[in-house]
Amino acid sequence: MPNDNATLSTLARGSGLPASISSALIERLVARVVAAADAERVTTTVPYTGAPLADLPVSMPADVETAFARARGAQAAWAERSMRERKAIMLRFHDLVLNRQNEVLDLMQAESGKTRRDAFLEVSDIAITARYYGRNAAKFLAPTRRRGAIPLLTHTTELRHPKGVVAVISPWNYPLSMAAGDAIPALMSGNAVVQKPDTQTALTALWALDLMHEAGLPVGVWQMVVGRGSSIGSALMDNADYMMFTGSTASGRKIARDAGERLIGSSLELGGKNAMLVLDDADIARTADGAINACFPSTGQLCVSIERMYVAESIRDEFVSEFVSRTKKLRIGAAYDYSRDVGCLTNQAQLDTVTAHVEDAVAKGATVLAGGRARPDLGPLFYEPTILTDVTPEMTLYDHETFGPVVSIYPYDDVEDAIARANATPYGLNASVWTRNGAKGRAVAARLHAGTVNVNDAYAAAWGSIDSPMGGMGDSGLGRRHGADGILKYTEPQTVAQQRLQGFNAPAGVPHRAWASILTMALRVMKAVGAR
Repeated sequence: MPNDNATLSTLARGSGLPASISSALIERLVARVVAAADAERVTTTVPYTGAPLADLPVSMPADVETAFARARGAQAAWAERSMRERKAIMLRFHDLVLNRQNEVLDLMQAESGKTRRDAFLEVSDIAITARYYGRNAAKFLAPTRRRGAIPLLTHTTELRHPKGVVAVISPWNYPLSMAAGDAIPALMSGNAVVQKPDTQTALTALWALDLMHEAGLPVGVWQMVVGRGSSIGSALMDNADYMMFTGSTASGRKIARDAGERLIGSSLELGGKNAMLVLDDADIARTADGAINACFPSTGQLCVSIERMYVAESIRDEFVSEFVSRTKKLRIGAAYDYSRDVGCLTNQAQLDTVTAHVEDAVAKGATVLAGGRARPDLGPLFYEPTILTDVTPEMTLYDHETFGPVVSIYPYDDVEDAIARANATPYGLNASVWTRNGAKGRAVAARLHAGTVNVNDAYAAAWGSIDSPMGGMGDSGLGRRHGADGILKYTEPQTVAQQRLQGFNAPAGVPHRAWASILTMALRVMKAVGAR
């Protein structure tokens, strides 16, 4: 991999932080954490270098109770605000995110180790989300006339009420998209939010909260706590009216069980072992470039990135040669600009997992075509983009999520076999199909067991189509974000039905047997005339 040490000059000063990440900014953001004055502190580090980044207070269960009390105190007044007022706040937030993007790009890179290109995708995602729900929430939440029980005589309306206070638990890998992206529709539907971002990337979530207040969100409506799930997870569950969680399948199962016990709703985006199918008519150059974007964004730490690739035997050699060649040319390193293609992993646990998966595969006979090693010369958490072949079921990474810059290539002769192998997993989050024939690609896509499937794209086409629901099947979760589903899940539907004149009960003086005959005739007539 190329290693131009000149590009690391921005990291040479002190802790390696760009000037935009000042101590004043960090102190302002940290002050928004709900925690006791004498709270225990935890220090986060910069993945690029291992240098200290921020000293954060640790919230305790009592602090979570305080956050919920504040949120409940603010929620009723927030729900009474008109949709016009909420929309104005959200569109101001949209503008602030775009205008102040360099600040949050630096923060995201400093906290996660991702490249600036990958960080910018989060900025654009949140701008799209804020605009979409800012301008469409009123339509989704408006009172809706429904067909009444008796035509003309029953006036029926569906109303939507906020759940109350929504708990959002967001991960470290996409700290802006997952934090603000899930809070936006919850807020637009009149809820308050208590959020626990991952500690390592809490500054980015706190930055979004800070900016939302600048946009006009009332104090108290969005609260932020910081701490380990093992310490404050129960307090979040015990107080929430709805749970939104992004993380591991194991944690998601526990949250679903606990939410079920409390009879509250939950939406869970969990793990994945996403497949990419390269059909025999795929454009080699375009598909190889697409494979780079499918496998290595955010150093592979992306729930919807590709870890399994099924390539038609007839084009395998040509495609693999092109893919490997392009992968070996990727610029890996640390830089607070757009000069790098691949950054580093975010924490030691991820580096350990990636290293263990690759070493296990190689020891059991896998072949490394590119990468396959850590790069401590670049920083403590760098690992080269890695392509493997000859991967077999006894290898850990065959069916376990690696969540790193590693992809395995499998040849196939029959597309039916490729579809079956792609579906041979308990997961079902995202998939990708590549072909010159769009109709054929869509037909294959419809047969894949995944909540989103992209044709001639890795994941951005489906994710960016924000008017359409996004989420997982099977062990990849339940519930959806985006579209109408992404905001209606934060509401309680209520049916209000007004009966005019006569209902289903017999009028005075009419025998029940005669009335039943009249209604029977009416039901038959309604079917005959095509009534719905």
